[in-house]
Amino acid sequence: MERRFEGVLTTRDCKRHVQHRVIVPQHCTQLDVDFRFTPEGAHDIRNLLTLTIFDPDGFRGAGHRGGNSHQVHIEARAATPGYLAGLLTAGEWIIEIDTHMIMPGEPLRYSLSVIADTAAGEPIERSSAVVGANDAMVGRAVCQGAGWYRGDLHSHTCHSDAAAFTVSDLVRLAGLCDLDFVFLTDHNTTAGLVEMDAAISANLLTAGGMELTTFWGHALCLGTREWVDWRLRPLTGEMAQVAEAMNAGGHLFVIAHPQADGDPGCTGCSWRFGDMMPGNARVVEIWNGPWNGDSNNESALLLFYDWLNQGLRLVATAGTDAHGPAPEGLDVRPGFNVVYAASLSETALLDAIRVGHLYLSSGPELLLEAVAVDGRHWMVGDTVVTAATFSVLWDACPRDAQVRVIADGRPLTVWPAEGRGEGRWDMKQDEATWVVVEMRAADGEMLAVTNPIFLASPESRG
Repeated sequence: MERRFEGVLTTRDCKRHVQHRVIVPQHCTQLDVDFRFTPEGAHDIRNLLTLTIFDPDGFRGAGHRGGNSHQVHIEARAATPGYLAGLLTAGEWIIEIDTHMIMPGEPLRYSLSVIADTAAGEPIERSSAVVGANDAMVGRAVCQGAGWYRGDLHSHTCHSDAAAFTVSDLVRLAGLCDLDFVFLTDHNTTAGLVEMDAAISANLLTAGGMELTTFWGHALCLGTREWVDWRLRPLTGEMAQVAEAMNAGGHLFVIAHPQADGDPGCTGCSWRFGDMMPGNARVVEIWNGPWNGDSNNESALLLFYDWLNQGLRLVATAGTDAHGPAPEGLDVRPGFNVVYAASLSETALLDAIRVGHLYLSSGPELLLEAVAVDGRHWMVGDTVVTAATFSVLWDACPRDAQVRVIADGRPLTVWPAEGRGEGRWDMKQDEATWVVVEMRAADGEMLAVTNPIFLASPESRG
């Protein structure tokens, strides 16, 4: 069976889902899709059109990657990265063109070819060993003890737009960075998670999720192994429903790089869900890639502080957004998450992040805590309910750096810092509603930042 489609798209078709339906016959052994379009772009900006495929049972894969030529191959035991191998169910399949960006100018012309090959007898299904890898690996703990664990919550592979960067390459890079955990969050697909879960080792927890890469903003769905429908629109309540479902299922919803540059250069990268600012989202990625990179992390931090000042109890996270190793010779220092968890397991990490028991760092240590006269103790993410002595301990701090105490968004205390040191101060509950500590280099670049410790006023406790 072969079907061919052709079409013309203009800027009026930008941010649409153009569906083409084909009937896959019985005894199909492989499916091949060839999608091409021209022009590749205009005004030095590339058009971005991607493919999502659905079989009669639901999601079958996505190829969120650039270029004006996309080829997809699916069979029982193998598939193009981003897509799911397995039985090719007979019935109606949908080949969807997702038009993330169509630049003004010459109309875009595309061709789409779908070929379904058949052979005598039933096709072979995926082996049970591969199918069961997720269920067997999720929930395993690398370390059973409570402690501080360092890792990445945001990364990509060839299953989306990281070219030839495989799951094995990602795991190897995490080892070189001396991480305890790494989450794979490819764009709009979960195809790499079976391989990711199977890569767990005695030295590294491999975990999963998906980056919900919509036309109007990105969000991480951490802990899920199910595809999440990303075809959402602002002001409809749909994104809030996804966040609620993620949290209800024990997963974690994270607004990603909310202040990043958006269209047309970074299509959909800026958070434009006006009803989710932050709505029912309670975790925000304020450090994406290098601090002074193109994600506008300083603006994301100020947005986070503003939301805290509105009385919202939020958690800040970091993500490398890695699409491969840093170019050789380039000094790239992304932020990692340093999480105090009950164990080094996916469930324990998500539980700890949910309550804010983490700080963010490109390398230095930065520990914030508070202790009352009666011995009660609080760490980042907790709420102090009485007058207390706050302390911050830092280590591996570079020369000429500063450690800054920020209370309700305003500087409270600044210490010159180098190497290892400690600062202390006393606070009553009515002196601030939240406190964080920043460590910055001499040029202002962020080196580490804690999550807030909150302070409950006597009225709120009474």
